[in-house]
Amino acid sequence: ASATPASAAPVASATSAAVATVTPLPSFSLGDHYLQKSYSFQSEKDLVSEQFRVDNPSWGIDINILPLNDDLQYCWFEMTVTNRDTGQKETYGYGRSYSYEKHQQFPMYVTGPYQVDMKGNRVKVDFTAAKRNP
Repeated sequence: ASATPASAAPVASATSAAVATVTPLPSFSLGDHYLQKSYSFQSEKDLVSEQFRVDNPSWGIDINILPLNDDLQYCWFEMTVTNRDTGQKETYGYGRSYSYEKHQQFPMYVTGPYQVDMKGNRVKVDFTAAKRNP
């Protein structure tokens, strides 16, 4: 009988955790930088592509978004992070179908050459890719 409540609890917490992960984001401090730049996206045609090499499996991406319009429906940002060795891609963003959280962090775990393709509209983005501090 004690096994049933124990197995039922994780199911409930997993469900609520999946819903809650939209708001509380991972938090970590960054060390040595692989890439740190600011970008301004004024129109949907603005595209930026950057490449960098990661030599530590404990790294992360940190973005800070500054909307450049009072009407947030026009402000959005999307980035696709591609490991150029494996071809694996992850896409993150702000606005539209993504969170409106202005500060976001994404822990990453694989070394190698990376490409980040970014696009957006009416936002300024501070982008940092760096080692995660222990």
